[in-house]
Amino acid sequence: MQIDSLAQTTVSPYKFYQQFVFELAHNLHILIAKTMTEPNILKVMSLVEAATITGPAKNLLDFHASEKSQSATSQDGTPQDACQVRLSFVTYHRSRTPIAPDAVPNEFVARSRAAGVPVDVVAERFPFDSRVISALRRVAAKRAPHIIETHHVKSHFLLRLSGAWRRRAWIAWHHGYTQTDAKVKLYNNLDLWSLRAARRVITVSGAFAKELEAHGVKPERIRVLHNSIVPNWLTPERAGDKAALRAALKIEPNTKIILAVGRFSLEKALDDLVRALAILCRETPQLSVHLVLVGDGPQRAEIEALAKESGVSEKTHFIGQVSDPAPYYALADVLALPSLSEGSPLALLEAMGAGLPIVATQVGGVPEMVEHENSALLVASRAPNALSQALKRVLTEETLAKKLGQGARGRANTHFTPQAHRAARLAIYEEVVPSFFESINPA
Repeated sequence: MQIDSLAQTTVSPYKFYQQFVFELAHNLHILIAKTMTEPNILKVMSLVEAATITGPAKNLLDFHASEKSQSATSQDGTPQDACQVRLSFVTYHRSRTPIAPDAVPNEFVARSRAAGVPVDVVAERFPFDSRVISALRRVAAKRAPHIIETHHVKSHFLLRLSGAWRRRAWIAWHHGYTQTDAKVKLYNNLDLWSLRAARRVITVSGAFAKELEAHGVKPERIRVLHNSIVPNWLTPERAGDKAALRAALKIEPNTKIILAVGRFSLEKALDDLVRALAILCRETPQLSVHLVLVGDGPQRAEIEALAKESGVSEKTHFIGQVSDPAPYYALADVLALPSLSEGSPLALLEAMGAGLPIVATQVGGVPEMVEHENSALLVASRAPNALSQALKRVLTEETLAKKLGQGARGRANTHFTPQAHRAARLAIYEEVVPSFFESINPA
């Protein structure tokens, strides 16, 4: 309703009130009619800070895809599931002027709309722009979601300031914190204030749940939900031509390949992996091995300099950000995850689903996802020597590599499927909007 514009006209107060009531009744009629025709649709509005397909963005798009498959009907025309989740996204774009509704400012918006997800793009003049709060209120009124989800520090903060969490069920997703500079650490501390108001906080590992509880988030509001992976996701079509990719990278056919996929940031500890490669090459000169790094981030220049300083720059390949890392998983002999902190890492799940042997640090949620010596080799963080020795074992012991790959795929296919993730997610939704589930599942 354009209340402001109506107030600026010269109509009498009675006519203004009459018009106001008419528009209110009209909008309520539309909302009620839509609710009656779609009684089993649970509307979830997700606030996402992404310009590319980040881990949280990919998880949301995968969940949307699974919901589309759930909405298919069986042969007799009945829905396969009583509850259907309908997602919409809200994201931000730096601009001093309003953004056209059909504007496509980045890859995330393009991919989301192509997948059929409605996306509202909110203009922000600078970080934590207070005008975004009123824009979020307008979008929430338009979308009328049952649940609002937030996925990052800024969205948590803005939603708490908006007060929308008092009127709608708010679920905040905690994906972990990056450790970069003082400003980011300040934002992380501010986030803990925001999270205390959420009806539920979903985090991606038990380790993170303990940290949240230690910082004042009520334990009864915290839920742990690991990410998921589609079983056997690495199809021949996605894998592509391995020989051609190896040739493009100028890697000899008999050379082993260590893969790392992720952001070049401090907590990913890619410097330890480069040091481990240098140790491996020095102590096992008969083993021909290269390192392929897929991703980008603020530490890239530092890692490139370290590779040169360590004498392994010719054996280290910096691929950059890619839209689909599948060909690199298909090419690799082992995935290395040298992180200092992890929740439910997508790279780990992708390697598990691909049946790729894994060497990882025993941090955060990693030990919750894989078992040492059965589905991965786990080492302490900040231990390049131990990391090097574990990589050597996988690259030189064929039986061990096969066992780890099979064990990883088995855990992915039994513990981290999209179906299991969906069931757990719906259970959390039912906790925050029980009346909706009661209406579609009457006793």
